[in-house]
Amino acid sequence: MTKLTFQAIQAKQSQTHTVLSFVALASELQQFATIERVARNEAGALSGFQRPQIAGHIREIRDYLEKPEAILPNPIVVAFTDRVEVGPVDADGRCTVEIDLERGAPGLVVDGQQRLTALSQVHDKDFQVFVSAVICADEAELRRQFVLINNTRPLPKSLIYELLPTVRGLPRRLGDRSLAAELAAKLNFDQQSSLKGYIYQHTNPTGIIRDTAIQRVIINSVSDGIMREMIKEPNGTELCFDLVSEFYRAVQYVFRDEWRDHTPKTSRLVHGAGIMALGYVMEILALLDGARSWQDFAKGLACLVGRTAWTSGQWDFGNGDQRHWKSVQNVNRDIVSLAQYLNTIVRNDVKARRAAATEALDLEVSVLSARAQ
Repeated sequence: MTKLTFQAIQAKQSQTHTVLSFVALASELQQFATIERVARNEAGALSGFQRPQIAGHIREIRDYLEKPEAILPNPIVVAFTDRVEVGPVDADGRCTVEIDLERGAPGLVVDGQQRLTALSQVHDKDFQVFVSAVICADEAELRRQFVLINNTRPLPKSLIYELLPTVRGLPRRLGDRSLAAELAAKLNFDQQSSLKGYIYQHTNPTGIIRDTAIQRVIINSVSDGIMREMIKEPNGTELCFDLVSEFYRAVQYVFRDEWRDHTPKTSRLVHGAGIMALGYVMEILALLDGARSWQDFAKGLACLVGRTAWTSGQWDFGNGDQRHWKSVQNVNRDIVSLAQYLNTIVRNDVKARRAAATEALDLEVSVLSARAQ
């Protein structure tokens, strides 16, 4: 077969372009549409325009498409410069589209390359796909349309994350984020939460703490920390909620002046770097000190008083690494440096208190033994 014919609908949009929509089988789509990946030849000339494949993303789409209930409402956008003919268009915009395959696939994928690649890996069924076709005058115009179509602003990740808890059947990567987003929302809106109203979300635009920072604290703990076992309990979500809420209640109590009425610009305590670094302190106090209530956490945080630079002064991270308080940024390097600095102080304090408790117990035993004699 050297030609494919489809029943289509033409949209009245641009005066200089023909825009059509039709349905094609995945096997047919692969015959008339190709993916040109961006590359340069030896002379440095640019060819193609698609980004490299993202294997994990493709695998997630493929796994989903193999399910009986899978749907794919988003169209694959394909651009043509030649070898496509549009038949007469009736009053309702209906027409036929004929694609010539004699010299290979004439269409180039403008949007949907990951979906098309995933479709090519589904072998048990020939999925029907919506196709949006744009007929361009030449390749230069095709590239222009590619840039314009793909330059639209994507949904903010924070909005996507906020929606995740309402979606089921997510891959593991998004499943972990969904749990974190669910807990972050509860921390932000539950009346019993110490962080009520503090977390910035699309449904709480007046919040000052980034939701992604709190989510990262939760994700780290569920992955490798105290919440890993907590979440397995019948009331695991409540236990994790209480832990985070009690810890940051203690933070607000111990560092009240650096927390109250501040924003990330005026205090690194409510900045993403401070929130995430303190998340590691929460782990130490919960695991090594058995802290669960805000009073327990406050006792463990007391050793940091007078040794922080949340709103003024300098951090001394050791080995000559001194930072102005504002220079600590929400980047992994700074978060790690701040977390290590805080953790070292807290760990040493926990050890010192344990040693003192042991010494006091030994002394008490000695006194009791002496009396017994």
